[in-house]
Amino acid sequence: MDGAELIIQEINRAAEQKIQYILSEAREEAEKLKEEARKRAQAQAEWILRKAKTRAAIEKQRIIANAKLEVRKKKLAVQEELIGEVLSAMKEKLAALPEDEYFEVLVGLAKEAVGELGIEKIIVRSNEKTLRLIESRINEFSERVGADVSAGEPIECIGGVLVESPDGTIKVDNTFDGRIERLESELRAAIAKALFG
Repeated sequence: MDGAELIIQEINRAAEQKIQYILSEAREEAEKLKEEARKRAQAQAEWILRKAKTRAAIEKQRIIANAKLEVRKKKLAVQEELIGEVLSAMKEKLAALPEDEYFEVLVGLAKEAVGELGIEKIIVRSNEKTLRLIESRINEFSERVGADVSAGEPIECIGGVLVESPDGTIKVDNTFDGRIERLESELRAAIAKALFG
């Protein structure tokens, strides 16, 4: 039995106790009225009981609805936390790619950006580690990307590249951070489906 069912059972039990308490009070009031005037008290007692049952049923429904809502909120909070953990783990894994594999990813990202920009000379920006890798293999990188590549100033990012025209007016953000941000809603949906069905 999971936590949500235990919570609902506890709330049902509390609601049942409250119902019994309300019904008990209503019965006592009905008996007093019967003694004063039997015929009139009988009708009034029935009315009081009906009213008490209605109030008790409404109160029970309210308590159960609130409990279900609270359980749903907690479930969503846990799901959101797990999705956040998966996204964090994904970012850590991207930041820790082996150098040769990472170089291939960088070539692909830069090549894609050159295709979008349609220019032959570009400046690439990224974190310091990435820029050092590109600079250490700049000739190979330029050849494979199909453009004259120069390294720009470092930026704060997990990895990937920000590609810009030499005058800095046109930019394509192919950093891991930028791509994750653009695809976050789709990533969240895919992670949720994988985790929760």
